[in-house]
Amino acid sequence: MRYIFCTALFMVLIGYGCSSLAQVLPSAKNANIQTVNLYKNLHALKGKAVMFGHQDALAYGVTWRYENDRSDIKDVTGEHPAVYGWDVGGIEMGNENNLDGVPFKKMRTYIKQVYDRGGVNTISWHARSPLGAEKGSWDTTHGTVTSILPGGANHSLYKSWLDKLAQFFKSLKGNQGELIPVLFRPYHEHTGNWFWWCKNAVTDAEYKTLWRFTVYYLQDVKKLNNLLWVYSTAGDVQSEAGFLERYPGDDVVDMLGFDAYQYDDPATSNAFITNVDKLMGIVSKIAKDKNKLHALTETGYEAVPYPAWWTGVLWKAMEKHDASYVLLWRNHGLAKWNNTMHYYAPYKGQVSEKDFLDFYKLDKTFFQQSVSEQSLYK
Repeated sequence: MRYIFCTALFMVLIGYGCSSLAQVLPSAKNANIQTVNLYKNLHALKGKAVMFGHQDALAYGVTWRYENDRSDIKDVTGEHPAVYGWDVGGIEMGNENNLDGVPFKKMRTYIKQVYDRGGVNTISWHARSPLGAEKGSWDTTHGTVTSILPGGANHSLYKSWLDKLAQFFKSLKGNQGELIPVLFRPYHEHTGNWFWWCKNAVTDAEYKTLWRFTVYYLQDVKKLNNLLWVYSTAGDVQSEAGFLERYPGDDVVDMLGFDAYQYDDPATSNAFITNVDKLMGIVSKIAKDKNKLHALTETGYEAVPYPAWWTGVLWKAMEKHDASYVLLWRNHGLAKWNNTMHYYAPYKGQVSEKDFLDFYKLDKTFFQQSVSEQSLYK
């Protein structure tokens, strides 16, 4: 136990720059050929196109649930997105459904469908607080991460979580039995102050150690060979130093990103465009220096009430940069918790549908058909 902790801490202190920037290879030395090919092909796409992504796209939309081969994006454009976001929050508790009610059994099926048609799967993890399931991810108690690191009171509990997570990842298989590549984005928005792994509850060293131990356990102990690791901050970063403050090392990260949402009125404010453009500039420079990929890993404007948001706001914010993808959050529909409409991508008849079609037709936005033609896994 002590050896693992010391090794992890030592890796934190010296791990920077361990991966060669001269080669375009995933950080995992044992990555399977499909994961290696995906990583290389995403690098080859840089600057040519931005893949459009949507959370839970195949599982449900604003007015429907679990209909075969349907998504709100397909209803509007005629084809599915290129990138599909999923979340495994709740798997650590042994639940049958994730925190948003999606059955893991269905999620596994959807991920296979995405892979078969050449799309890209990315997975986040809203893990519960190790100090109490009732707190969910939104716990800011100090010492939470300390308790799950090697030597901590909840370290065995955390390893049991990772065991369940590894079991799920190992169940994602292609037709030849190969593990399906996943862009794994754990402990996201860590520069904020709302999760138990965020800045106000965890020291920089603890966060780095948590990340590095997680990589070590899933790849070295559980022998997973299908993960690409995505380091993703909140949208509040103001500088290169701020973005890298908790960066765990080049040898355990494959993609850089950040989450940023529109909260004010784009008719009267350019704050979102200005912030995303600035932060994407910072992240794209770091990605270039480190030979990594980068993306706008979560974004959206709830209920999209501004008709020209897609071409007039989102695309303006990111068009100068070579992001791999942009992921819109989920289309839940009517939210029982506050009785408002909770969705981030258009559906048939929604006020921004026409502008989204213009966004879809841009030469540099890729949806399912365009990305399928790239044969990303070959």
